[in-house]
Amino acid sequence: MNNSWSRILKSVYRREPVTSFIVTAGAVNIAVGGLSEHWALMTIGLGAVGVAIALRWWQAQNRNSIQPQKRPPVYALPPHSSRPSLPMLSMSKKNPPNR
Repeated sequence: MNNSWSRILKSVYRREPVTSFIVTAGAVNIAVGGLSEHWALMTIGLGAVGVAIALRWWQAQNRNSIQPQKRPPVYALPPHSSRPSLPMLSMSKKNPPNR
């Protein structure tokens, strides 16, 4: 159980480092403020965690709503060039290249 939580937390922290840092800092503020009875510090921590979660949720909502438009691919050359194609290169067996 402990190992699975470790993996989950590591993967989340790698995907969202800024949000994870803010949540971690807020959790530390909550712990220090709650244990030492500094309610202002605990409130700041709760606010930081709430803002980080709301920001992450808002980013996820915006990411899902913006989808790329489906358009045909743009090619650098037309499908059939007006110029004749290049001749096939072949080496003559009678005259091998000099080295």
